[in-house]
Amino acid sequence: MTRTPDAIPPVSPVAALIVRRRIQAPPEKLFAAWTDPAQLLRWWGPEGVICADAQVDLRPGGSYRIANRMPDGALLWICGVFELIEAPHRLTYSWQLEGRAGPAERVTVQFVRQGDDTEVVITHERIVDAAARSGHERGWLGCLDGLARLAGRQ
Repeated sequence: MTRTPDAIPPVSPVAALIVRRRIQAPPEKLFAAWTDPAQLLRWWGPEGVICADAQVDLRPGGSYRIANRMPDGALLWICGVFELIEAPHRLTYSWQLEGRAGPAERVTVQFVRQGDDTEVVITHERIVDAAARSGHERGWLGCLDGLARLAGRQ
């Protein structure tokens, strides 16, 4: 008799995470900072995390890889594929930790002009659990702090 594998319960993603930040810069400048590897190296990552490398093939179907050097020295790669590019207003891409199994998450970043400022709206979907959602929220808030600092220096 053939044994069938035990059923694995489906993963139930939690609600999407939405993070917003108004930054004193035009959408074009912030979109470029988000998609240019040289600029990503200058601002990406929450406090204590350094962007060690960034590779971006900015086209629908193109991939990206971003290396986060964690405070303990470990290197964590985030990777994905661009699904939608509407420069300078919107990016949608898959999000996955390199080498980890499971379905990819999805991130949409919107750059909405608000007078002389831009509201950056990050929607992170398909998050597998509350702990991951909380970590993403801390990470995105830290990234937006870095993006705002970069915009203020340029």
